Amino acid sequence: MRVIIIGGGIGGLTAAVALHKQHAEVLVYEAASEFKPLGAGIGLGANAMQDLKDIGIGDDIFAQGTPIHTQIFKDATGKILNTIDFAKFKAQYGHENITIHRAALHQTLFDALPRHTVRLGKRCLHVSEHHDGVVAVFNDGTSVKGDLVIAADGIHSSLRKQFYPAADPRFAGYTCWRGLTTNDGLVEAGVSCELWARKGRFGYAPMQDGQVYWFACVNTKPDNAFYAELTNEQLAYQFRNFPQEVGALIAKTEQAQTLHHDIYDIKPINRFVFGRTVLLGDAAHATTPNMGQGAGQAIEDAITLAKNIAQYNRKEALHRYEKERVAHTKKVVRLSRQIGWAAQWSSPFATTFRDKVFPHIPSGLLFKRLQFLFKNHNE
Repeated sequence: MRVIIIGGGIGGLTAAVALHKQHAEVLVYEAASEFKPLGAGIGLGANAMQDLKDIGIGDDIFAQGTPIHTQIFKDATGKILNTIDFAKFKAQYGHENITIHRAALHQTLFDALPRHTVRLGKRCLHVSEHHDGVVAVFNDGTSVKGDLVIAADGIHSSLRKQFYPAADPRFAGYTCWRGLTTNDGLVEAGVSCELWARKGRFGYAPMQDGQVYWFACVNTKPDNAFYAELTNEQLAYQFRNFPQEVGALIAKTEQAQTLHHDIYDIKPINRFVFGRTVLLGDAAHATTPNMGQGAGQAIEDAITLAKNIAQYNRKEALHRYEKERVAHTKKVVRLSRQIGWAAQWSSPFATTFRDKVFPHIPSGLLFKRLQFLFKNHNE
């Protein structure tokens, strides 16, 4: 089988690695003209780590990550509202949640493929299906034919628009800054934290080599020019009423290490498969980052698809992939959006209510609410 993968991000490269190990002919086409480290820190849940282990690169990725055993939620004064014991995932499923630099994960996936597999500077315009295959057409006038096209070209996927033109990205209601800086004793090992307040939300987690990944979110309309131009010093002032470590982390982050984006997702769709073309990752189910499952769900897509292709004929494999992944990722997208909605409340009444009720929700219930992420792993 010749598989054409459109998009060389985490989902596309994971699919390429998994299918290459099954001896499929894999060609990855990436619109960017060069391969270079991008992004900041990301979280990989134990569910994703299990899948990466299954294709033989889990240990390499774990070695570059930092295990997180506890998630803490606080109010703006630093008072603990609740916690989630991630160590239970290790005890129950054998794998840990980690933080890792997106570039390190990307590079490990890239290094697991033969160099000729990835073609750069190739932006796919559209695909056309024929009785004996599918053809992908690129912006430079070239085309390639294969047995299957995997559309892993992100939230703004041109291929999703071809088959599902109404599935445009939707704004989540807030904008986000992300940064990397040195820890210097500000952040506890193995602990990630989020602070929720009326005027914004701030989170941080330790990473390897004494680094810390942080994010900051505030409610706004999309494309707000004021927030787009904030320096780190000005951003720290926006969070001046938060605990001391918040302003310190922002202030000592180099401006070049700070990224700013409005947050979008895609309203869940009911189909990922269109003949010989299959949607994967953000192209299929872009989610807000509130559960740390964006990369993880793309990885799960890739492994699920590869496993089905190994066991069934093409049509049956794609049918099973769609059946398994559509319902599951819908739940992730919806729950993640709900979490972000509650975390970004700004009215005095709503935030007071949240801060009084949240501490009374049993930590075990929060853990249980995440166990659906492992449903497919236990069958």
